Amino acid sequence: MDLQTTKKFAQRLKQLREELNLTQKQFGKAIGYSQSAIARWERAERQPDIDMLIITARFFNVSVDYLVGNAD
Repeated sequence: MDLQTTKKFAQRLKQLREELNLTQKQFGKAIGYSQSAIARWERAERQPDIDMLIITARFFNVSVDYLVGNAD
């Protein structure tokens, strides 16, 4: 992902997580990742691999395109 896509993913991930009133720790546990990994994703410091991107999209019932800012 390029920087703009990474930032959009970070923004949308945080928004979706907060809409479900989940902490980073709760969300991470649900998908098998640590709270610190989720925090790095939300700060756009790191990005998930493609498998985790798909798992995240399925968890929130959105498309991968939505998560990365290619669709609204």
